[in-house]
Amino acid sequence: MSELKGCDGHENHSHSIFEELVTHFPYAIFSLATGMIILSFLSFFAFLPGNQGALHDSCEMLFHSFHFLHIIFAVTGAMITFFRYSKNVFLGVTLSGISSVFFCLLSDIFMPYLSGRVLGLNMEFHFCFFDELHNVLPFLFVGLINGYLMSRHCQTKQTVYSLGSHFSHIFVSALASLFYMAAHGLDNWTSNMGSLFLLLIIAVLVPCTLSDLVFPMWYARLGKKGEC
Repeated sequence: MSELKGCDGHENHSHSIFEELVTHFPYAIFSLATGMIILSFLSFFAFLPGNQGALHDSCEMLFHSFHFLHIIFAVTGAMITFFRYSKNVFLGVTLSGISSVFFCLLSDIFMPYLSGRVLGLNMEFHFCFFDELHNVLPFLFVGLINGYLMSRHCQTKQTVYSLGSHFSHIFVSALASLFYMAAHGLDNWTSNMGSLFLLLIIAVLVPCTLSDLVFPMWYARLGKKGEC
């Protein structure tokens, strides 16, 4: 990745895609580990008398909740990174919105589905984007506003988002991916726990890193117009 000078006039960013993936690798590990702890408790209570079948319904509900919330974190992160290097508001809003929704679908639905197929599971493909557009759009709109407002405050951007929200973004994505698989074909998930963990690291890490950092900085090269 080529070097970009930040809007503060002194900060450069020249990390490669590989370096960004390495930097965010621990985030993905701890996010998925925490997600598996939560899913383990849900699975335990689902096997109690009178709760049979509850796990599927619970995971279906939780998947949709975290999938929609994921959009806020993804759009916010993309816009903060973009406006760190460019002042082109139209390009930043348009491309951050489109790319973030794409990467959310990739990490929460498409890659978990493919991971299940790789494990030999009879996964159900559930694409809820158009059916749930009335839920997607509010989170997308709020994420755009939130990202723009946070990008106006350099101190907030550097201290809060760099650590807390990067992890939160990957954490929410990890939960959405796990709950998607548990709701759509991964019935006895503990028997495939090791392979599932490895596959979902890729499914969560790559799209979130591309969404948060790589693509916004690439867009910024197209939209940068002068100094901040």
